[in-house]
Amino acid sequence: MLGKLLADEPVEVVESFGDPAEQPELFPEESAHVANAVDKRRREFATVRHCARTALAALGGPRVPLLPGERGAPGWPAGFVGSLTHCDGYRAAAVARRDAVAGLGIDAEPDEPLRDPGVLDLISLPEERPRLRRLAAVHPEVCWERLLFSAKESVYKVWYPLTGKWLDFEEAALDFDLAAGTFTARLLVPGPVVDGVRHDSFTGRWLAQDGLLVTAIALPRGR
Repeated sequence: MLGKLLADEPVEVVESFGDPAEQPELFPEESAHVANAVDKRRREFATVRHCARTALAALGGPRVPLLPGERGAPGWPAGFVGSLTHCDGYRAAAVARRDAVAGLGIDAEPDEPLRDPGVLDLISLPEERPRLRRLAAVHPEVCWERLLFSAKESVYKVWYPLTGKWLDFEEAALDFDLAAGTFTARLLVPGPVVDGVRHDSFTGRWLAQDGLLVTAIALPRGR
């Protein structure tokens, strides 16, 4: 799924539709990080890191611990960037060489309504809500509010490693292109500077398939 979205980018994607019967091996420090977690959390943690290490190996990267840092962002070995996601029935990792891609953000969510309708007011801007209603009128089978949440998660996963700063949901305005399967995130705060160029918006792709919503952003260098 995410592999399809990032097929045209210099990005290695590894996906898993669930956890293997035998839990992938973790480094001792990774095991310590989830030692007190419930079994479901430990399994998805191990699976998504197995995906990440497989992607790294495909790019010639080292086999190293991938520990969550501040605000949960995983630490990547020098010379690489990446992003992880997991939800019920799906785990994925996207990895690229830092000299080719400046930032990566991926997210997966179940294609179902937000658990609390009030959450929409917290994650969306007034200008986004009418657009979501128009999209829902054309394609009611897609949970657009959940897709908005996923896309903003992908935006944040690109933003944070580049800036080291928090980005609130209301600090990015999103618009979806139904025909192209893309979305544009207009940043309402000064964007990150990459290679001397300020990025005031990110462009990503989205897909609704098999009960899942997936979004992805790759910010290549030199573009």
